[in-house]
Amino acid sequence: MQCIKAARVPAKALLFSLMTAIAVPIPMPAVASEFNLPSLGDTSSSIMSREQEYQLGRAWLSMLRGSVRTLEDPLLKDYIEGHVFGLAETSQLDDRRLTFVAIDSPQLNAFAAPGGIIGVNGGLFLHAHTEAEFASVMAHELAHLSQRHFARGLQHQQQNRIPLMTAMLASVILAASGGGDAGFAALASTQAAAIQEQRRFSRQNEQEADRIGLLNLQQAGFDPNAMPEMFERLAKLSRFSRTPPEFLLTHPVNQSRIADSRNRAGQLSNDGRQDSLYYQMMRARVQLFYEDSPGLAAQRFRALLDEHQGEHAAARYGLALALIRSGQADEAAQELDPLLAQHPDNIAVQLAKVELDSSQGHQNEALTRLDNLLKTRPDSYPLLNAKADILLRQRDYTGAERVTDRLARLRPEDPDVWYLVSEIRGLAKNILGVHQARAEYFMLAGDLDQADQQLDQALKRTDNFVESSRINARKEEVARRREILKGF
Repeated sequence: MQCIKAARVPAKALLFSLMTAIAVPIPMPAVASEFNLPSLGDTSSSIMSREQEYQLGRAWLSMLRGSVRTLEDPLLKDYIEGHVFGLAETSQLDDRRLTFVAIDSPQLNAFAAPGGIIGVNGGLFLHAHTEAEFASVMAHELAHLSQRHFARGLQHQQQNRIPLMTAMLASVILAASGGGDAGFAALASTQAAAIQEQRRFSRQNEQEADRIGLLNLQQAGFDPNAMPEMFERLAKLSRFSRTPPEFLLTHPVNQSRIADSRNRAGQLSNDGRQDSLYYQMMRARVQLFYEDSPGLAAQRFRALLDEHQGEHAAARYGLALALIRSGQADEAAQELDPLLAQHPDNIAVQLAKVELDSSQGHQNEALTRLDNLLKTRPDSYPLLNAKADILLRQRDYTGAERVTDRLARLRPEDPDVWYLVSEIRGLAKNILGVHQARAEYFMLAGDLDQADQQLDQALKRTDNFVESSRINARKEEVARRREILKGF
């Protein structure tokens, strides 16, 4: 049984309904001087509680997922989540209920939205040359969340809080979806004065996020100089491009901002780390994904290896992946063998070997390797996802269902997981489970009508009181989410 992914809501229709809610921007409180954090007190919470902000963010996220393409790479998603949660440990963020979305776009962009939503474009990996540079962007976005810039922006406009929040979120969707069209340009032009004023307060927020992000960067063990270095690269991109990266439209960089971050970074210890092999391997995965073909990617990785006299493990890893995906298994094995010997605990390298074995039809060897790895990492999303894939290839649908059911318990807010669960339950002839999994997927993808229909189908297939109660509870959750979305 096939599960059809939810039809994505056209970005134009979605954004038009959101952008029409733009209201006159409101003053922001003055930012604190030096590195002192602002004293928020209860002002922002009196306008919008943290729980309201959380619920609004989750409702908005479902709309975003329905309007843009997302990356489904478990290794990449796992890296982003682990990396940002690590930064959150040393940040000023109190509410650490974070949710992540990886946007399938080579354009440079990242964003934070109310309720702990962190978004990352694949293009950020292409433009952040080191892990510290990547971390500087993430620390900046976490600072937006910790300082509650969205909620604080509503404190003088209590009556318009939802329309104003909606307008702010609309701008994020517009950036995430890759821009607008002439209709949006015309609509935006009618708000020119309001937007200009809003940018002034946005610059205050950006400066505050820079300063707090720098502290977080240093406290997390990274070199704070990575932030001004990233800004300088962004400035060059803007200077030599007619169309600035999406990130620069919402995070404008000028010489004053670069100088301020450079001066403040200079006041902090700079003995933190700059880069890691694992980050460079994630960059290689993204570079391969956005290359025109595996063959072209292989050429580029070979050139990089030659440039470093063969001493570039990330380039070798990228080359091995490119060779696997272009069907050159023997050559791929030659590149992977030294990596396996030098980095036996590197999960990315191990999964590359699993992919190679699987491509050659050696499913049992791949499964044995995965089972050994899972002994020390029983909750690993990339490993469990890979195991489900191998079991699927072996047509062991019952075994695959057990693995994906475990994944769903570990990642109940991941639509990619629920999509996989529904597919495998269908193959395992678990029709009741298919409808339940589809309902979860559609809820997360923002299609509440489809979710309701799937739950109704599930109710028809069970006469078990406990199961019926569970399904009815999910129907109540759909109704609750629908009420929240009415605010949009």
